[in-house]
Amino acid sequence: MLRVLLSKDLRRALRNPLPWLIHLIVPLTLTALTGLVFGGHSDGGALGRIRFAVVDEDKTPLSDVLRGAANQSEGGKYLEPVFMEREEAMGVINAGKISAVLIIPTNFMRNYLTARETVSLELIKNPAESIHPAVLEELLGAVVTALNAVSRNFNSEFSAWQAVFEGREDYHKVSALIERAGDKLMAARKFINPPLVIYEKESPADESNSGAPAKAGGSKGGDANGVFTYLLIGMSAMFLLFIAGSAMSDLFRELRQHTFLRYQTLRDSLVPFLASKAVFAVVMLLLCSAIMLGGGGLIFRIHWQQPLALMTLTVGYTCFTAALFAVLVALMPDERHAVVLNNLAGMGLGMLGGLFPPQQLPAFLRGYITRLLPSFWFVDTARNLQFGGTGVAWGWVALKLAALGVVLIVLAAILFRRRFITGLRT
Repeated sequence: MLRVLLSKDLRRALRNPLPWLIHLIVPLTLTALTGLVFGGHSDGGALGRIRFAVVDEDKTPLSDVLRGAANQSEGGKYLEPVFMEREEAMGVINAGKISAVLIIPTNFMRNYLTARETVSLELIKNPAESIHPAVLEELLGAVVTALNAVSRNFNSEFSAWQAVFEGREDYHKVSALIERAGDKLMAARKFINPPLVIYEKESPADESNSGAPAKAGGSKGGDANGVFTYLLIGMSAMFLLFIAGSAMSDLFRELRQHTFLRYQTLRDSLVPFLASKAVFAVVMLLLCSAIMLGGGGLIFRIHWQQPLALMTLTVGYTCFTAALFAVLVALMPDERHAVVLNNLAGMGLGMLGGLFPPQQLPAFLRGYITRLLPSFWFVDTARNLQFGGTGVAWGWVALKLAALGVVLIVLAAILFRRRFITGLRT
């Protein structure tokens, strides 16, 4: 009987696949858009190499230093400067091929050393991008701050250095300037080279399993941003709740067409009927979860540490969500009220269940509500699988979720049966 009911639902979905295609397209679109915002499409890690143009109109030693700094040390791992003329650079940024254009104006070094005029660097950002131009703007702000600090401390030497750059001083003068600059740097060494200070926030003992991924070691160097991986799991859990609510609302169509009543005349128990609906919903939910977690993993280059365990955990969670919304449908008098309740339940379970770090919630919710929510069981265990390594009791959690789903299906059958009896009596 279960096979017959399930095949009926599948045939009906094939005849009208548009609603289910929408349900499948939405998480894919959401994942792709979020990936574009967070820059997960790049080849150089979570941030990727930032390609930008440098227009050097000054052509002086100081501008050469600024040009070369982008390729040195750690900067070379993340910055990819391309040196162009102004017209060529503007054409490239208008074509969307670079993130920004940095222009070093004419007489930049002369004005900086003489302080006769305001010195400025020009940064033209690509409006089609958000993350990379903002990073370049912050880096340029740090460069300006450093130049201002040098000016405040070495301003008295600038005129002599300008004469050196213009070739009006010999090597004796250059060596004296270098010696004086070295003496000033040694005096300021304890201020500009302070000891390393580390700040670490420790969570209470009872929150050790729900911390943010910054303290975990599961993410590899080539993966996408660990913070987004953390959020992707919580976002998928909440989105599956909404999909389950929409899938199980099909029970109202069966009520309108009196399928329930006809089935009850043949069978005493409603459990097989509701189980077939739950199995159909689980199939769709698993497909959506594959798009959210699998597609998100491809877009953000996330290496799932234990994919088999995550898959098993997801199956248990989808069983729970489908059965939960079967109960909610049985409690509601009509479809309009059920939609409101389903949305509230999905939002509440998703938000309180771990969409955001649980330690950020109020102490009462964190200690007495969140830890009792099945959505938290799924999210917390999935995150520990990814960031906490081995030793996670994912099998027990998956079993609890599946068992809870069975209990809820039986409860939904009891509620529907009482509803029919009450309706016959009236």
